[in-house]
Amino acid sequence: MKITKKEIEATSKLEAAARYQYFIKKVADTEKMYSLVDEGGDWAIACFGEKTLFSVWSAPEFAEACAVSEWKGFSVREFNIDVFESDIFNEIDTHDHLINVFSVKGRSGFIVDYNEFARDLSDELSKNTE
Repeated sequence: MKITKKEIEATSKLEAAARYQYFIKKVADTEKMYSLVDEGGDWAIACFGEKTLFSVWSAPEFAEACAVSEWKGFSVREFNIDVFESDIFNEIDTHDHLINVFSVKGRSGFIVDYNEFARDLSDELSKNTE
């Protein structure tokens, strides 16, 4: 489902914690999330201090807007929750990455570890089944 320009602008103006909540709700509804990959299929990784961040967004439009600067030429990759848990989690865990949820215009998003991310998403998913 394509999002409107108005929604992109409004959501992008939110503080990182509010964008995180928006992301969790959207991903729980669609069971899809997005990241960026380079031509070789390597994920877009950011640095925050000494930590490495795996970046995710709730819609391809948000991810695409971040394909600039060091991520210029990267393309959007969609994946569902199952792929995230079975494949991408191993990458995050193996390399001790944190998750950068919903960065915008060169600003980092809400930075969270996998356990907190998984708990918050699981809690939101359970609301959808009630």
